[in-house]
Amino acid sequence: MSTFQETEDNIARITGTTTKVVELIEEKVAHGWSPEEMHFQHPYLSMGQIHSALAYYWDNTNEIHKQIEKRLQFSDQMRQANIRKG
Repeated sequence: MSTFQETEDNIARITGTTTKVVELIEEKVAHGWSPEEMHFQHPYLSMGQIHSALAYYWDNTNEIHKQIEKRLQFSDQMRQANIRKG
């Protein structure tokens, strides 16, 4: 069984979950979480899944960083749109 599935927008998701690799990496960067803390925060993920996600990140660092940048840009756009509305 494959550890990851790609979503329609080519983002790796852990098989059998809705969790995307990029989401775990964002949490690791933002909070400095260890794999054990990630497991505590996401008990539905096995330690093997978490370590596989981290390995996927190291094998695809540039792509994951592009995904993070895209998510940050989208967040900024939404924030600006809400400022203009309010």
